[in-house]
Amino acid sequence: MTSFQVGPDAFLLDGSPFRVISGAMHYFRTLPEQHLRRLELLRDMGLNTVETYVAWNVHEPVPGRYLWNGLASLESFLDTAADLGLHAIVRPGPYICAEWDNGGLPAWLLRDRAARVRCYDAGYLSAVDRWFDQLIPRIASRQVHRGGNVILVQVENEYGSYGNDRPYLEHLANGVRARGIEVPMVTSDGPTDGQLTGGTLPGLLATANFGSKTTDAFATLRRHQSQGPLMCMEFWDGWFDHWGERHHVRPADEAAATLDELLGAGASVNIYMAHGGSNFGFWAGANRSTKDDELEPVVTSYDYDAPLDEAGRPTAKYWAFREVISRYADVPAEPARKDHPVLPAGTLPVDGHLELRTALDRIARPTRSAPMPLTFEELGLGGGLVRYRCGVDGPRAAAPLRFDGLGDIAHVWVDDRFMGVLSGTESIRLEVPANGVRLDVVVTAYGRTNFGFRIGDRKGVVGGVRHGDAYLHGWESTPIPLDALPMLEFGAAPEAADGQRGPAFWRAPLVLDEVADGFLGLPGWDYGYVWVNGFCLGRYDMASGPQQTLYVPWPLLRAGTNEVALLELGEPNGRETARLVLCDDADLGRVAEYTP
Repeated sequence: MTSFQVGPDAFLLDGSPFRVISGAMHYFRTLPEQHLRRLELLRDMGLNTVETYVAWNVHEPVPGRYLWNGLASLESFLDTAADLGLHAIVRPGPYICAEWDNGGLPAWLLRDRAARVRCYDAGYLSAVDRWFDQLIPRIASRQVHRGGNVILVQVENEYGSYGNDRPYLEHLANGVRARGIEVPMVTSDGPTDGQLTGGTLPGLLATANFGSKTTDAFATLRRHQSQGPLMCMEFWDGWFDHWGERHHVRPADEAAATLDELLGAGASVNIYMAHGGSNFGFWAGANRSTKDDELEPVVTSYDYDAPLDEAGRPTAKYWAFREVISRYADVPAEPARKDHPVLPAGTLPVDGHLELRTALDRIARPTRSAPMPLTFEELGLGGGLVRYRCGVDGPRAAAPLRFDGLGDIAHVWVDDRFMGVLSGTESIRLEVPANGVRLDVVVTAYGRTNFGFRIGDRKGVVGGVRHGDAYLHGWESTPIPLDALPMLEFGAAPEAADGQRGPAFWRAPLVLDEVADGFLGLPGWDYGYVWVNGFCLGRYDMASGPQQTLYVPWPLLRAGTNEVALLELGEPNGRETARLVLCDDADLGRVAEYTP
């Protein structure tokens, strides 16, 4: 029986010193059909371990309904890694950050506006315990001493960056142990005294997360933990992007030099990310600006400038890391540098159009009525749209129409006239005639905050709607989930998207002889979402950037005719006939200047 333990200064595999050389790859950011090839490449880079978070919100989208396939294919991912000889580190949270919506916590936890998360709160812990009843035994059965490949399990994630509720951390650790985890458990935090003080637990190995200043980081870790193997649980070899920024890259040689420094110090490492993947659907999270607390949504690509790019192709960083690892461990024979099939560049003419409100009338879920608008979370909606509808009696003098706590963008109609788009504290001026008006408001949300004290924010109209200084009451709130696009009956497309007023769905056929990966460009379009054969690739925002193309994984495609659909929420400004384009490579935008 294989054993894995924490020794005084090293990990011990069957009693012998073992250095963990791991890389992060999140099963929920790639399609299951792609796991094998990408794990093979990571093994061939020299990794002996793969690490993954577990995204609770992917597995339990509604309370009590658990998913274990598709993007939720945790078990098959771990089994595939085991078949390739890779050990595994599993980080089940329940909070994971990961630039993922709500840090992986299900939105339905926030149905009650008094709910609390990430602390010793009875309601929250009851939900966590039910989830762990489902999850932890699946991990426990795959522990290395039971014939599987799991060697380490992490408790929570970077908790010292959020709070210092030790009873909460103890509850999680005890619960994981009680459900069968016997391999060593760890915590991971930033390498500062405050973070390590708040996030660590006696009896659990503390690890640190950083991308540079190795000596300083490990010196701080040693002040808090005098014995045990040194490990960087997240060696940040790249970074993620927000809409409106430039694309982050880290030079391969500089990142490789820091990896060499880490391994030269005798430490174990988990490269974050080894392969990033994509924030499909509505799963991209958001951060808050430290300057003005503004929402900073994360882009759809999670390429992360990792050794394997978003499409799973080895980069210069891959080969640089492989060379460094070979100085400290045996690496497999160099993998063949195979061509990666990519769809040829071309143009996709748009042939279908459907105004958003017409579509919503056909696909809307049952409406709930209440005096005030209901949030996404109160409606049980993780991502998508909510349509709010209210009748306003008149006459009323002209006054600003305002939304309290709007999360995040509202498209407003008065009767059948589109009035425009609002965000933040913006308002429109509204005069109500004697016979009254009907307000239709469609709200779309960027991702929920995934890091820091703002975790647990809500989406939709969080407060109320005011005309002047008076609230408007009597709202119908209708959830519109769009993870999978329902069948839509498109009409003929206008000759050009330019000048079309108001949000709408658009369709373009993609005809293929054989499938391969693709990169979809949207020149002239504004912002919205894209689906391929009903699967939501994620958000685009061409004006904000930096990301200019969306990755289209080959498993979504089929020989013959494929359907590409857009929900354009802005105003297309292309002068040409409305079109989409296939590009022969990714365009993640203008590159930011790298600063260590």
